[in-house]
Order: sequence, then structure tokens, then C-alpha cells
Amino acid sequence: MSEWDLQICCMGAGYVGGPTMAIIAKMCPKIRVCVVDLNKSQIDKWNSETLPIYEPGLPEVVKECVGRNLFFSTNIAEEINRADIIFISVNTPTKTQGIGAGRAANIKNCELCARTIAEVSTSNKIVVEKSTVPVRTAQAVARVLQCNDKGLSFQILSNPEFLAEGTAIKDLLAPDRVLIGGQQTPEGLKAAATLVSVYANWVPRDQILTTNLWSSELSKLVANAVLAQRVSSINSISALCEATGADVSEISRAVGMDARIGKKFLNSSVGFGGSCFQKDILNLVYLCETYGLDECAAYWNQVILMNDYQKKRFSEKVVSKMFNTVTGKKIAIMGYAFKKDTGDVRETPAMFVVRDLLQEQAKLFVYDPEVTRDDMWTEMNYTCGINHENTPTLDAAVTTATDPYEAMDGAHAICILTEWDEFKDYDYTKVYEKMCKPAFIFDGRNILDHAKLREIGFEVHAIGKPDPLAFTDL
Repeated sequence: MSEWDLQICCMGAGYVGGPTMAIIAKMCPKIRVCVVDLNKSQIDKWNSETLPIYEPGLPEVVKECVGRNLFFSTNIAEEINRADIIFISVNTPTKTQGIGAGRAANIKNCELCARTIAEVSTSNKIVVEKSTVPVRTAQAVARVLQCNDKGLSFQILSNPEFLAEGTAIKDLLAPDRVLIGGQQTPEGLKAAATLVSVYANWVPRDQILTTNLWSSELSKLVANAVLAQRVSSINSISALCEATGADVSEISRAVGMDARIGKKFLNSSVGFGGSCFQKDILNLVYLCETYGLDECAAYWNQVILMNDYQKKRFSEKVVSKMFNTVTGKKIAIMGYAFKKDTGDVRETPAMFVVRDLLQEQAKLFVYDPEVTRDDMWTEMNYTCGINHENTPTLDAAVTTATDPYEAMDGAHAICILTEWDEFKDYDYTKVYEKMCKPAFIFDGRNILDHAKLREIGFEVHAIGKPDPLAFTDL
């Protein structure tokens, strides 16, 4: 008789698979959990003191469970074979070429996982889509699994993640909801009930929603699209505020106090980033186009266009306020991660501002407490096509600082591009004394005390905030 109530294998040791499985292991000590990946370096990091991702609270959870009922391995075939439930948690990037390039999700990795499961399994399995996928991806996964020549039965479930980086552990421990989609057949309902029993170890049953497969797959895309829509909506108003003298923070507060609207995701900023919002909206746009719903596609695509406009608008403001030239000027880029409490740089707004200022031949000094220079260049190359080969002056133009005061020392301007809490606590009087004058601050996250900075002597420009130099009747 097995010592475990269930055995789970997760294919993919990234931002979703690692933390999710760590929490399942923590909350379900009678379930054996193993995360597998082809990348040995990634697995070695999970088995070390230095985890491959930065997420508050994650190291403590992994340390508690690893070696007890949580394992990380490259022995994929063995772990698939022993598992009752297999999660597919691999990357589904936006296609860069071919049909649907720039919009459609590439589910190649999901299909490869399904083929591997079919090839090595010797018993029936429950296979769970954890990756964010286009609606009806489960149909493709099922087709592949059904082609096994061993007479095995596989039940496919959809269990999308709703994590926010920086609060992933909190989100996993106390989720707003857990969504499980399955076929509405006796076998499908039984499989869904099995997965429900896992989450029910710590999630109240009325917060575990069960739906059909297609509703579950589509819900994930829609959730991210609606959140991004709110960001783009308030960012569109920020431009109007700057033109009229209104204050976007005051508007957000007034609007957010309406119980029908709520206050979350109404903070104006330089734009949204991360691995999910843009990718999922583009996926939704492509789905709408595929089904001939052109007006729906155009509606959601406008969310992306507004985000692009906001990032470009920030860069253009930096140049215009600094006398229409930043050539040769030192600009401190404070923050490179797409949000605080993470080292993730995927689609970060900071990257696009850096790209724009590089084209203006500024001298950039980048400081972020969690982002490495290698990660910065990897994403810059992947998303913007800027690398050392096509831009030989890259290293001379961009310096990464390990100390924030070093980044700001002698700068003409400071750009706040990530809302790290530490940025609020710096000695800006000391910073001002060592900057070139006039000393500019461009607050892309609206986290600083602008009135106090102006008293020190800074010229401050912020998202959606009236410029005292432009309005005399504020």
C-alpha cells in the first residue's frame, strides 16, 4: 500500500509550476509532489538555497517541504509514470512567425508534454492544463493522448492559475477562487472531483468552482483582459488629466469608491507588463479574429494600443521636458522589473523606455534590487530585438548599478519605473545636491512625495498629475 494518498507530477519548473506545487506540498503532507523539467540548471537551483525565481515567502515554503513530500527532478519519464495527476505548466509564448504571428499563442510545449505523457505512461492519468492556453487546447491535448497504443485512459482538466507575481504565495494560500474545468461525463466529473479534493485541504469548498473545459480555459484569458482593460482605461484618463489640470489619483479614488467599480487596478502608471496581460489579450484578439468576430478583436486590441501609447508618451515627455534632447545626458532608470517584489522583466515597461532613450543617445544607469544585467539583455533582445551584435555601443550606453545612489549621482534626471518601496525612502536632499541642475524626476509609478521633492528643488513630472509650471489655478 502506498504511503501517499496521491502522487502529483508537474511538468515545468517556472513561475507557475514551482510555487503552485510548493504550496500543494505544504498544505497536503500526504500527497507526494514532484516538479520536473528538461532544464537541469533550473532544477539544480530549485534544489539549492538560491531559487531560480524571486517571490516573497517562497524560500521558506520550499525549505519546509523539499525532501519531505516535495521534489525537483529531471527524471521526467519516471515521475510521469508514478503520478496519478500530471500538471502541464509550461510556457505558451506568443508566436513570432507564421500564422497568427504576434497574436496567437504557441502551444507547442503543451503538445510536447502530451506526447511525452502518452509515450511513457503505463497507467491511466488525470492530466491538468495549468498553462495559460487558447480555448479548446484541451481538445488537442486529448487527441494526442488518445492516440496511445496501450489502451490507457486520460482525463483532461483545466485548472488555470490566477497568481500575481510578488503576492503568489499569498494568492495560493488564500485564493479568491480555484477554477477546475472538465468534461461533463461521469469520468470527467470524477477526475474533477479528485482535483477538488486536493485543493479542499485548505480552500473552502464554495471557493472551488467547477465548469466545463471551455469555460475554464476562456475564463483565464478574460480575467487578465479585464484587469488590463482597467489599467489602460485609467491610463487613458491620465493623459487627459495632464492636459486639463485634473489629478488622476483623485479621479481614481472618486471612481473606485463606487461599489460597482471598486478601487483595484485603477492606479495610473507608465503601463502594464509581465508575462500574462499582453500575451493573453493578444491571444483573445486572435481567437476573436479566428471566429470572425472582428469588432470584438478590435475592442480588446485597443487595450494593447493604449498601453503602448502610455509607454511611448512617458519617453516622449522625458525628452520634451529636458529641452528636447537627452543626448549624452545621464538618466537614472530606477527599477527594471515589471512590478515590485519580483525579478521578472518580461514585457516590462522599463525596457521600452530604455529602448526609446537609447535611440535618443542618453547615458543610462539602471538600478533594480532583483534584476540581473543578463536578464535585462535577454528580454531586450527577445522583445525589442536590441542586442550587442546590432548595437555595439550597448555596454557603453547602459550601466547597471548595484547601489541606487551611484545610479543617481550626477544624473540629469531620474525615472521611477518600478514601484519598489525602497524608492520612497531615499535621502532625496542628498540626491539633489549631486545631480545636474535643473534636476528632473519623472515618476512613472506615482509613489514619491512630489510636493516635498519640489520643495527640495526638483522639477517633478508624474503620470496624470497637473504640472504646477503649466497651470496657475490648481
